[in-house]
Amino acid sequence: MASDSIFPADGPCSRSSIAPYCERVRHLVSEARWAHVLRVVDLADAIARANDFSEDERRATVLAAILHDAARDMSDADLHDLAPPGDDTERNHPITVHGRAARALAERWGIIDPRVLTAIEGHVYGVTPGNRIGMALYVADVSEPGRGVNDDVRELAMRNLPRAYRKAVRTKVDYLRARGKPVHPKTLEVHDQLAPDPH
Repeated sequence: MASDSIFPADGPCSRSSIAPYCERVRHLVSEARWAHVLRVVDLADAIARANDFSEDERRATVLAAILHDAARDMSDADLHDLAPPGDDTERNHPITVHGRAARALAERWGIIDPRVLTAIEGHVYGVTPGNRIGMALYVADVSEPGRGVNDDVRELAMRNLPRAYRKAVRTKVDYLRARGKPVHPKTLEVHDQLAPDPH
């Protein structure tokens, strides 16, 4: 049973509609991963509020944030069972499918909101520019304070989510390329869809 320190009384996991998903994710991930998830939830909701999301959009954002890393600590074999690889990048680097695998878990658990499902999958690859819930989750995931990086992206997201998202995707692609790591084709597709920052 989760302790109060893991599920704060006033946190999102105290909501009856969300608590069962918190329990499921909490039992699938490490303590460190769960702490990351809670930080992403807090930041994604703060970004949503700062960018005038409706209450319904905020609920969808929080739910997607809770579920986004549900599969992150699974074995390579389990990841590929949930999300069969579609290309060499996914075959050789199973972690690249953890967003799709988390989406598959969410669907098994009864989530049908396409906004939530798209955001969960898109937190790895990126989402179509203009997908506010997906952008909020993507930015929160790469810039939550525990990572110790991308503070500028986090601060920008409180003023201008589209610009922060653009910067986050470009930063991720530049980081991977600089280290000779593969960039997922879907991420490159999103990257190429993003207009240059006018500022």
